Parts: sequence; C-alpha cells; structure tokens
Amino acid sequence: IKRFFESLSGAGKSIAVLTSGGDAQGMNAAVRAVVRMGIYVGAKVYFIREGYQGMVDGGEENIKEASWESVSSMLQMGGTVIGSARCKEFRSHEGRLKAAHNLVQRGITNLCVIGGDGSLTGANLFREEWSGLLEELVQQGLIDEDAVQKYSALHIVGMVGSIDNDFCGTDMTIGTDSALHRIIEVVDAIMTTAQSHQRTFVLEVMGRHCGYLALVSALACGADWVLIPEMPPEDGWEEKMCQKLSATRSRGSRLNIIIVAEGAIDRHGKAITGSVVKDLVVRCLGFDTRVTILGHVQRGGTPSAFDRILASRMGVEAVIALLETTANTPACVVSLCGNQAVRLPLMECVQMTQEVQKAMDEKKFEEAVKLRGRYSHVTNHCSGFVQLQPQPQPPTHNFNIAVLNVGAPAAGMNAAVRSAVRVGISEGHKMFAVNDGFEGFYKGQIKEIKWADVGGWTGQGGSLLGTKRTLPAKHVEKIAEQMRAHNINALLVIGGFEAYLGLMELLEARGKYDEFCVPMVMVPATVSNNVPGSDLSIGADTALNAITDTCDRIKQSASGTKRRVFIIETMGGYCGYLASVGGLAAGADAAYIYEEPFDIRDLQSNVEHLTEKMKGAIQRGLVLRNENSNENYTTDFIYQLYSEEGRGVFDCRKNVLGHMQQGGAPSPFDRNFGTKISAKAMLWLTKKMNETFRQGRVFANTEDTCCLLGMRRRALVFQPVVQLKDETDFVHRIPKEQWWLKLRPLMKILAKYKTSYDVSDSGQLEHVVRNIQPKESDPSGAM
Repeated sequence: IKRFFESLSGAGKSIAVLTSGGDAQGMNAAVRAVVRMGIYVGAKVYFIREGYQGMVDGGEENIKEASWESVSSMLQMGGTVIGSARCKEFRSHEGRLKAAHNLVQRGITNLCVIGGDGSLTGANLFREEWSGLLEELVQQGLIDEDAVQKYSALHIVGMVGSIDNDFCGTDMTIGTDSALHRIIEVVDAIMTTAQSHQRTFVLEVMGRHCGYLALVSALACGADWVLIPEMPPEDGWEEKMCQKLSATRSRGSRLNIIIVAEGAIDRHGKAITGSVVKDLVVRCLGFDTRVTILGHVQRGGTPSAFDRILASRMGVEAVIALLETTANTPACVVSLCGNQAVRLPLMECVQMTQEVQKAMDEKKFEEAVKLRGRYSHVTNHCSGFVQLQPQPQPPTHNFNIAVLNVGAPAAGMNAAVRSAVRVGISEGHKMFAVNDGFEGFYKGQIKEIKWADVGGWTGQGGSLLGTKRTLPAKHVEKIAEQMRAHNINALLVIGGFEAYLGLMELLEARGKYDEFCVPMVMVPATVSNNVPGSDLSIGADTALNAITDTCDRIKQSASGTKRRVFIIETMGGYCGYLASVGGLAAGADAAYIYEEPFDIRDLQSNVEHLTEKMKGAIQRGLVLRNENSNENYTTDFIYQLYSEEGRGVFDCRKNVLGHMQQGGAPSPFDRNFGTKISAKAMLWLTKKMNETFRQGRVFANTEDTCCLLGMRRRALVFQPVVQLKDETDFVHRIPKEQWWLKLRPLMKILAKYKTSYDVSDSGQLEHVVRNIQPKESDPSGAM
C-alpha cells in the first residue's frame, strides 16, 4: 500500500513540538523534522520552549509558531535550541489546567514530545485528563462549549531523547550514538597517555540506571573490565578483577582500562564508584591509576550522523502518526527496530521500562537484564564482552580457522578481526591470519595469530592485516595448497564486493578441490555499503560521519559571506548510499545517484528550487553527487551549471571528499557492529565444523556452508551466497533492491521539494510484548 502525502492533509491542524527532561544530541534534528514535515502537509507548527514549563507559562515567547526558515542550521547543533526544563508545576493538576488553556487558545491538539520516560508519562496523563480539563475551563469561563467540541481530543506521539538508551521499546534512543562518540574519543586519547606511563585508567560514564553506554564503550575500546547497574558483580569480584588486570600486564600490555557506569553497584546495593575502583587497584596491585569522570561532556557536542538520521526519520514518522491518529488511538512512541521505524503504545513501553527499574530495586538482576535485553541488548553485549575476555581453560576443538580482509580497507575491519581471533581462541580453535587478502593467501602469507597479537585493534582504522582486491579464481590451486599445508578447516572473509565475488569463486572451486569443502562465511565491510544480502556494512557509518563532519565545516566556511551553494562528490562506486544518507544527515538540498536516474531537466529544476530558497532567508545550499552517478553529468559539469544558472543569486564551490571517507578511527557503531557480527560468524563456523566433521576431517560441500552474514531489516541472517546471485547487479556491483532508497524522499521533503513518500512499512501500531527481539538480531541498532 502506497500512501502519498497529498492524502495525509494536515490542513486546519496545529502541531506543537517540545523537548523535555535531559537534553540529548539529535533533539534539534527531530524538532527540525517535525516542523518541516508539519508545514509540508499544511499544518501549523508551534515551538513550545523550555519544555512543559513553557506550556504552563504560555505567552508568545514560550509557544511560538515555527516557520520553515526558523529551523535552518539546527541539524548540526547539539542540545536543544528550544530549551528543556524540569517542571514541577506540570506535575500538579493546576499546572496541567494552565497548559490545556494555553494550547486551546492556539488550537493545538497534536503534541510531539521528545524526552525520556518521565516526560512521555506526563504527556500521556495530560492526554487522559484532557476532556476533564476542558470541562473545568468551561466552568471557569475561560473557554466556551464550542471550543470543547472543536478541541475534544488531544493526540500525543513521543520520541525518546536520552543518551542512556534506557527506554524499552527501541533499539536506540536519540543521543545515545553521539554520547558513545564522546566517550570513545576520550578513551582513545586516554589510551595513548596510559600506554606511555604504564597506567591504569578508570573511566566513569553516565548511566545511573542503565549500563548501555558503559558496556558498549567497553566493547568498542577493548576495556579490561566493566561495571554496570543491571549486572552487579558476584561477591569476590575485587580479587577477580585484579587478577585479570595483572594477567593483562603480564602478557605485555602497558595499560589497563576499566569502565564504570555511574550507577554501578555490588550485589548488596553498595555503590561502586571510579574512586572505589582506583583505591582497590592501587591497594592490591600498586599500579599507577587515574580516574576520569566524563560527566556532561557526554551530552555535548555535535550529533553524530546516526543520531541525525534517526531523529529525522523519527520526526517525520511522528507527524504521520499524528495525522493518522483518531480519538481511540492510544498515545504512541516512535521507535527503531533494526533499521525500521515502528510505532509502539507509549504506556506499554513506559511500563516495561518501569518493570526493569522495579526488578533492579528488588535486586532481581537476572530478571532486569532479561527485560532490558529485549530492547537495548544488554544480554547480547554482556555475552560478547565475556567472549572477548581470556578463558581460564578454553575448550579444545583442534580446528584451524583462517581470517582475511578482502577489497578496500574499511574502518572497523580491525575490530572484526580482533573479535574473530579472540572468540575463536575462546572456542578452542587455532586462528590463522592471512595478510593481503587472496593475494597473500596464494603467496603463503599465513601465520598463526594469538590473543595478545590483536590487543588494541578496535580503535585502529584501515586494515592491519592488509587487504587487496585480488580475486582467487586464477590462484585456486595455490590457495588450495596453502589450505592443505596449514590444515585450514574454515574461512572467515571480511570485506566488500570483492569478498562476495571471491567467496562465490571458492564455492565454485569445491568441485575440483576438496580443500574448499569447509565452512566459509563472509562479513560485509565496505564504506560503499553495496554488498548484496546486507542492509549495512562495517565501515559505512564511519564514512558517513566523515562526510557529515566535512559538510558541516564546509557550510560553516560560508558563514557571514554571500549566499553560496556547495557541490560535494562522495565515494561509493555505483552505490548511492553515502550520497543519499550522508545528504540526509548533512541537510543537503539534493543528492545525485546512479540508482535514481536524472537528466538536464532535473538539474535545472534543482537549480531553480535553490534559487528560490536563496532569495529568502536561506544562506547556504548543499548538493551531493555520488562519484559514478552519471558519466556525463560530472561533478565539474554540475558545478558549472549551478554557477551559471545561479549567477546573481548565489555562487558555487565544489569539493571532492576522496579517500578521507575511508580513513580515520572507526566510529563506535562500526567497532561494535564489527565486534558483534564477527563473533556471531565465528560461533556459526564452530557449529558448522562440528556438524560436518566426519572420519577425522571437516567436509562441508552444501550451499548452506558457504554463507554471507548480513543484516536484513530487523535481524542478522546467514544467507548462502548462491542464493544472493539473483539479488545482485554484477555489472554495477550493487544489490538490485536497496532499503535506503526509501529514505531519499525524506531528504527532499526536508529540503522543501514536493514529492511522495512510501510509508507502507509504518502505520501499524505494534505491541511491546510481540516486539521481542529475535535471536539473530543485530546488537547495534541501524540506520
């Protein structure tokens, strides 16, 4: 079912947006999306400043109509520009009565609330009391009966803005990814000084009731120990932790990192602070130890690409939900599940969140983890962290597994290799590293890789193993010899489209060489995000952040100058993912890609559209072009066209971002995604080797033993590469169907183009109890 926005008329409706509770990066992107989407469908949209306090106080300054231009340049700003405040008055009946009067005076009956569970609970109570409040206002003579009839129902849609990721019902809350960026930036910086001085650093991060930030940052930086409120350590943890730190040093490491959530407690409810941990380490081990409390720096700074995209999608979905709601529709919250936006009943999510806290208060920690794990994946992350710690006596399977990188380097590859090596060793296997991809394989560049060899790899960009684009078909005989010489029982290939092609060639070679009759699995890693069978690839998020950061700086360079349009060329081959999703994150006016053919009429229309915008209050324009979007309409051509047609209104500049999109330290998302997906691949290889072990050897020759592990909508799925052939455009090296194309209309709508948007995936209110995360779910959330 395809519904066009023309049928979602907001004419005559008024929508108000407010941010409440603690601020979170990305809130401004959500506000911008609500305002622009609301105006787009013909509704009046209002800012409510200072959260519920502004709603109670009323007045023109606190409840102000928003214009399209009033949300320009908000996308890259941290915090919330419309303000947020705690409001005791709104908690009282009298305060809510004042708030209702202020809304009715402006005809507002649709509220979009961006905040935590407390803010959303308050909004739902307000909605439930609405008719009674209106009756009271009539009795007091403040409104008449006509107003009661006209504004009889209040509609509420929530979006969760919280850096803690502590709300049940969504994989990721707005602000969480940006907070992880702040934490990882600090940890990366601290690790260099810790290594110089052979120090132990204890980092205390936010998370009074939820350990998500601590746990994920511990995974992303390779910390030695982590303490979170949901899983207090067993009695005697002090001795175990010190033994672990001492063992790490004895293996040659010059530093230790311990991450503590601010709400961490022991089994008896006693607080475990950074200072407590430091004193313990100094007393028991005598290590030079420092404590760093990150504090509110985690809430600050510019939002990450992920949070901008998440918030923009949520904001648009929230407006659609408000337009579709009826008097009988329960208040809903817009959530993320996998890479899909879903709607859930607000109070079901709040009740689940409160159940988690109740279980923790009653010291039922296993129950709390189970409840929390459905949505913020605490269970999966904890098991992942445990798998990456040295095992006292790992099981022995006597299998040999080779891991290699193939194709172009992508940030997060090293995290994936580290995870594979350590999980493999934990499972009792012998791990072999292949340098320089298939080229190194046939040349014999293979050696055993041990636990300590991959220490510190999570934060390293590029490919420390080395990677080449060479395909194996011409060298299968020599590769088979190396497989035989090293008795390789399974292969893990980490890479992009070349890795996909290479795996298919090895599968073909099974008929001639028994050495390839072993389980083989590929993990997608490429900035282009063009691998069939997976919605996301390791490295794409880091590239998106590089594009977004650069676009922010480029736009800022025009601050205070005359009106200017920037033409930016991105990487991606024939895949327009980076240009499209990067354009959404950076607030682009247009993004030209191969998948959506364009001609001179489209270019002219875009120029005219920008010219009209530039005649108003808009000062800057941004146009992205994928490198292979069109062989004739090159970046130079588009630059010259815009320069000529915009003469007298705006001038132009062009930038080719180039290989900076492939470089840099991996983002928290890519570190975490690489770590978890690679660990899952290793466990699958272990299972397949055990299943196919016959008469003293592994022999796997079925299609389902040569797979690609990819993210599909809401789940991680192992797919035989043979079955992916029909989904692949081999000429242009892209999948035939790409989910992110549905996001392109969002960018156009938020840039004021008239277009249609397929909302067939949304509109159905799901239930929390039915929305239990599948076993194969991705741990990271998605774009």
